[in-house]
Amino acid sequence: MVVGAFPMAKLLYLGIRQVSKPLANRIKEAARRSEFFKTYICLPPAQLYHWVEMRTKMRIMGFRGTVIKPLNEEAAAELGAELLGEATIFIVGGGCLVLEYWRHQAQQRHKEEEQRAAWDAMQDEVGRLALALEALQAQVQAAPAHSALEELQTQMREVRAQLCAPDPPATPQAASACKVQESAQA
Repeated sequence: MVVGAFPMAKLLYLGIRQVSKPLANRIKEAARRSEFFKTYICLPPAQLYHWVEMRTKMRIMGFRGTVIKPLNEEAAAELGAELLGEATIFIVGGGCLVLEYWRHQAQQRHKEEEQRAAWDAMQDEVGRLALALEALQAQVQAAPAHSALEELQTQMREVRAQLCAPDPPATPQAASACKVQESAQA
């Protein structure tokens, strides 16, 4: 089940990511056209990104304390729009991963609840069987001293005794059978 579900989740993730790309492009276009969006949304992150990038490059090359010039407005707006578009794709992808994680956790909780319910049902059944066993043991202990086998043996002796009564046997074989039975009983 998991093997079949995994490619579908991956396909869904790729589909959402592909849908988020045109969304990111529309946001980029809106950022380029709108002066408010450009000034307050795109320019500050772009300038910060440029400053961090250039500062890092200068330190790697060994230049310390150099002044970094800010980007011109057009380049900063373009860089800010690109950053915003990539952030949109990243947020959509991250959201998909978080939703997939939550879905997986819900499935795990459901599976654990089912196992717990099955375990509880088995414990209840074992408890019921233990009570039934105790009741049967109590019945066996309360039974009369004679067991059923002893009672049957007594009844068989009585029947044999009646069959081998002093009536004259009809055949000599019946008389010898009664004598053999009497000697076996003794």
